[in-house]
Amino acid sequence: MKISELSDRSGLPVQTIKYYIREGLLPKGTATAATRAEYDGRHLHRLRLIKALREVGGLPVASVQQIVAAVDDDTVALHRLLGEAQYALGPRAEPRPEDPGWRAARQDVDAVVAELGWRVAPDAPARDLLAQAFVALRGLGLPIILRDLRPYIEAAELTADHEAGGLSAGTDRETAVQTAIATNVLYERVLLALRRMAQEDASTRHSASG
Repeated sequence: MKISELSDRSGLPVQTIKYYIREGLLPKGTATAATRAEYDGRHLHRLRLIKALREVGGLPVASVQQIVAAVDDDTVALHRLLGEAQYALGPRAEPRPEDPGWRAARQDVDAVVAELGWRVAPDAPARDLLAQAFVALRGLGLPIILRDLRPYIEAAELTADHEAGGLSAGTDRETAVQTAIATNVLYERVLLALRRMAQEDASTRHSASG
């Protein structure tokens, strides 16, 4: 297909596609003339990945370049590839090691991870994100008790197992990253919406029974 058709099918302007080619995010097409090239399904598939990373994930070009490079490098294991995508997505919390309250919260997070036996990298952004939440909860006078975290832990484990079960070692690498974008961004919104509706329902039922 010509670049104009690639533009129509991907929903991206021709100039954007040319920019992605210049930045090395998208391979060049097969030259058919001095100023013409042909593109195929692989280019369309890659553009859909880039579009998901940019528009859904909100990632800058530099982060997209890093993920695309990992997709193209078959020596990068699928687990590591998905980890790079997840770590790039955010949200992120800025560590504050000079703050005793933040340090205590970070230690509590590490203790929770160890207690659960979860295999999570020491530099995983989610550790700092949870520590930030712990600091805020304590600021509201709410203690951090593992018993109170259990429902959230169980929901997280159930969701994560469901998501991981949909991928296998034979899964196409670009499809796997697109799935990671969907689960880490879009389905997090689905989970948030469902939880809030469930809260409203539970509150209504408890009020009626009282």
